[in-house]
Formats: sequence, structure tokens, C-alpha cells
Amino acid sequence: MIFRRAAQREFSQAAATVFVALFAIMLTTQLIRLLGQAAGGKIASDGVVAMLGFGAINYLPTLLSLTLFISVLVTLSRSYRDSEMAIWFSAGVPLTAWVRPVLKFALPLVLVIAALSMFLSPWALTKSAEYRQRMDQRDDVSRVSPGAFQESAQAERVFFVEGQIGEEGRVKNVFISSRQHGRLGVVAAAEGRTEVAANGDRFLVLENGRRYEGTPGAADYRVMEFERYGFRVETRESRGIVPTQKNLAIWELLEQPTPVNLGELLWRVGIPLSALNLALLAIPLSFVNPRAGRTNNLVFALLTFMVYSNLVSVSQAWVAQGRLPFEVGVWAVHVIMFMGLLVLFSRRLMVFSWGRLWR
Repeated sequence: MIFRRAAQREFSQAAATVFVALFAIMLTTQLIRLLGQAAGGKIASDGVVAMLGFGAINYLPTLLSLTLFISVLVTLSRSYRDSEMAIWFSAGVPLTAWVRPVLKFALPLVLVIAALSMFLSPWALTKSAEYRQRMDQRDDVSRVSPGAFQESAQAERVFFVEGQIGEEGRVKNVFISSRQHGRLGVVAAAEGRTEVAANGDRFLVLENGRRYEGTPGAADYRVMEFERYGFRVETRESRGIVPTQKNLAIWELLEQPTPVNLGELLWRVGIPLSALNLALLAIPLSFVNPRAGRTNNLVFALLTFMVYSNLVSVSQAWVAQGRLPFEVGVWAVHVIMFMGLLVLFSRRLMVFSWGRLWR
């Protein structure tokens, strides 16, 4: 029918607009957070883009679920505001006729959300943890960004370099503050570079500088000048990725059915189910009285989305804590919301029937 083709077209256009807006907001907030971590030396500046990509994949299931819900909601609300719904109802098209085009539009997105939540999101979290660990295993010198004070991985030294000169790895105006055996030491040098010894140990070699050791004014305070000064740079040993329920594959969760793993499995299954329920909930929630306020239904719909998400989170927590059986938690919230969906549909259909009878 005509209204189905028009609905499909409007759903797609609204979904593209909403997704771009939500994705841009998500990228902006994640970028600000990652840049703050890079400025504080927690991650390398060259790893911001990779971490941003892994984080985007992790958040895609939630973004797509919200996109699906809002796109159906705003499309049907516009039809109410422009009195198109009144025309369709007058032509004998009931509200339930919109279920088919909504399902046709929603099911491909729900399948994508399921694939993301069950497979790609854990993979992204695993790769993010591996990438972060590789950055943590770098030596302290490779962490230093010119023009910024940075702390070493073991919080024993503070580095500052003014900038790089000449060949790669050579820096100028180096400042290092360290505490060893309870004594404070400060080193200032004109130049510095890293060297690798024959046994594989890495050294930071400073040239033309001074070392201040101890407390100024104390009897053991010392000032030493040097032409060449080197100390070994420690690196973190590889410890492997610590497995958590969030980065385990779905078959590993099934092989180890602990309460925590079952709670994570409930969350991954719940995201696509909630997306499908929300797409159908948007049909009765989209009702707008053209003579009344236009934002009331949108506020109520967003509250419904928040309540639904929180209920899924609560059921996940209860299953992880052993307070709720997995066999109950995996369907209870979705069945409750589906019953609410039927109530909303029956209410809208009843209002529509009484309106036709009155006319």
C-alpha cells in the first residue's frame, strides 16, 4: 500500500538523521575523554584514534537501538501533527496496520544490533584492552610528549622534554625528577637520547647536565655535573589480558555459566530484544494531539526508553548477584514491556473506535 512505502522512506530518512546526530555526540564525548587521558599520560597520543574506534563499536548497539526507537517515533508523530493519521484512519486503516512496515524496517536493524552486541562489541573491548596493554608496556621515555610533564608508569619519575632535535629519538632540554631510596634527585640536561645495550636493556643517556640530589641546605646535599649520564629504563612485563565477562565471547559465557557470565549474556541478548520492543512501542507512543503540546509524547517516550534500559540493567545485576534465575531474568522485563505495549495499543484502538462511533 501507499502508506507502507511512504513509511519505509520516512523511517529510513529519520534514522539516518538521528544516527548521525547521536554518533557525532558520542564521538565528541569520547574524544574529549580520551584527549584528557592522553594529556595526563594515561594513554599515548597516537592511540587516541584507535581507542576511539574501539569505543564506537562498543557503543553502536545502544546507539542503533535508540536510533530505531526515535526514528519510528518522530515519523509517526509528524503524521499525527500534520493530520495524515486522521486521513488514514478515515480511509479505514487502523493503527495496527503500522506494525507491518515498522517490523519490516526494524528487523534488519535488530539483526545488526544482535550481531554487534553478541560478537563485535566483545571483540572491540578485547582489542581495546590489548591495545591499551601494548601502550602500557612501552618504556617511560616513549611515553613522553614534548612540552608536557608526564609521570612514569611506576610513579617514580616525572619527565619533561622541551622538544626533539635532529635525528629521531633525540630530545633537548630534559628535566627528570625521581625519588630513589627515599632521596629526591633532579636531573637537568641539554640533550638526551635512548640507547639499547648488547643484552637488550634500554638506557636513557643524558649529555651536558647536572644532577641535584638530596634536600637543599642539608649536609648531604650534592650537586654533580656530567658530560654523559645514563640510567636504565624499566619496562612492564607482559601479563596478558585479564579476562572479564565483558570481553568474553558468547560461547565462552555459555561454557562457563557463572552468575556474572549469565548476567552478561542476559545483557547481550536483551539489547536486540529491547530494540524490537521499543520499535513497536513507538507506534502507540507517537500519538500527538495537534491542538496540544508537541513535546509531551516525546518526553514520555524517552522516559519509557530510560525505564526499559534501567530494568534490563537491574535484571542483569540481579542475575549476576544470584538473586534472580537466569531463566526468569532473560525474558521477564521484555514480557512486561510487551504487555504494556498491548495495553497501549488497546487503549489507542478503543479511543479510535469510540471516536468513529461518536461521529
